[in-house]
Amino acid sequence: MTKKNKNKFSFSEEQLASLQSRKDLLTFLEEGNGDLAQVRSTLKYEQDLQQLQEELLKLQNWIHLHKKRVVVVFEGRDAAGKGGAIRRFSRYLNPRSMRVVALNKPTDIERGQWYFRRHVKELPNPGEIVFFDRSWYNRAVVEPVMGFCTMSEYQEFIRQVPEFEHMLFENGVDIVKFWFSISQEEQSARFKSRQTDPLKQWKLSPVDLKAQEFWDEWTHYKEEMFSKTHTSYAPWIIIKSNNKKQSRLESIRYLLSKYEYDGKEKSKTVVYPDPNIVQRFNRSMLQLD
Repeated sequence: MTKKNKNKFSFSEEQLASLQSRKDLLTFLEEGNGDLAQVRSTLKYEQDLQQLQEELLKLQNWIHLHKKRVVVVFEGRDAAGKGGAIRRFSRYLNPRSMRVVALNKPTDIERGQWYFRRHVKELPNPGEIVFFDRSWYNRAVVEPVMGFCTMSEYQEFIRQVPEFEHMLFENGVDIVKFWFSISQEEQSARFKSRQTDPLKQWKLSPVDLKAQEFWDEWTHYKEEMFSKTHTSYAPWIIIKSNNKKQSRLESIRYLLSKYEYDGKEKSKTVVYPDPNIVQRFNRSMLQLD
């Protein structure tokens, strides 16, 4: 093993092949005078994530068995970690009773329809869970900030959305609304990473490029959205997301905590979220963004 810097090492294929367990890896790094704090943190994250994903499978089976309909909305500023979190939620779930919905911008025909119509078509069937990678809440923040809707359209949406979600609630649809909260400094750092990483450049869009410029406008419409659409039947759940790994684990824990699914008592990990990371919106609350 060659030590390159405090946190980065190179390994030969023979050395890697000799590692059969986490214990072997830790011993190997200790002998090489490696920085074990980061390694232990990563191993703990991977272990917690796998155990939580096992719990998600239990939850999915319970939802399917009891014909529940569950919507999980992922919202937040650009680069807040929504897509990465959705991938961790959905990675091992049965695709027959789970969908990820990421709608493109409305077509000319859809723009002439009731705004919620194209979202209604994507709602879960009995026994199904649907993850929305952005949702109808595009009209609450992105569209007015970027000038993609008129002020009349925005105001109509804000009036209608609590009634729309209440109808879903009365019809038996469970709605979980996540807002991934990220600081302006962290967003800027993630954008710079996307610009230089060829595997991430596809994530950059014209909207992303204006996110920092319109930071204050985003803040205004975000606060308006929380104030007018946070309800007892569909509350906003704020996830502090400057630490991606932490936000993934804690958002999964929040969803698990909402249901008394079969086998929950036998979980090998904590299935209740850290209140320092996950909070229900309230008007006096300070957020990263």
